[in-house]
Amino acid sequence: MSDEMEKETAEQQENQQSADQNVEQAAENQEDAESVEEKDPVTVLEEKVAALEKENAELKDQILRRAAEFDNYRKRMIQEKQDAFDYGNATLLKDLLESLDNFDRALESSSTATDVKSVCDGISMINKSLVSMLENKYNLSAYGAEGDIFNPDEHEAIARSEGDVDEPKLKAVYLKGYKLKDKVIRHAKVMVEMPKES
Repeated sequence: MSDEMEKETAEQQENQQSADQNVEQAAENQEDAESVEEKDPVTVLEEKVAALEKENAELKDQILRRAAEFDNYRKRMIQEKQDAFDYGNATLLKDLLESLDNFDRALESSSTATDVKSVCDGISMINKSLVSMLENKYNLSAYGAEGDIFNPDEHEAIARSEGDVDEPKLKAVYLKGYKLKDKVIRHAKVMVEMPKES
């Protein structure tokens, strides 16, 4: 019995040594394969080139897409700018149509009117309505009245006279000035009364 046990123990030891050798051999083979891959610079470079070519193609595609998007954006902005230029006054013109219609009615009625005062009153009403719309909706305001102090930034002096005044004042307003909000869009044409020279 002891011989058989010794035999089994010997066989187990041999099997164990064989298994250990196989494991060592497999590990060596794997290390050899890895070292072959690590040592093969051509394969490594080919993989890098392939990765860079793929990345390059993706970047080119992105650039082409961005360029197309920018071109579409540029064309859209040009069209919107042109539309704003072509139709920017559409709202104002639409609001003026009512006054034009009222002037047409006034002209029609004036051809058969017997009372001049009623025609004048109608035209005055149209004027008030038009001025009110421009002031309230578009911030357009008229300025320039006799007695105002002369301001060369707002008034255009086209005549002058001398009078008993301390500083230059408007003696007559030939054409009213207009402001859009705070910006002068037409200077008032005026006669300026200057202080008498001593």
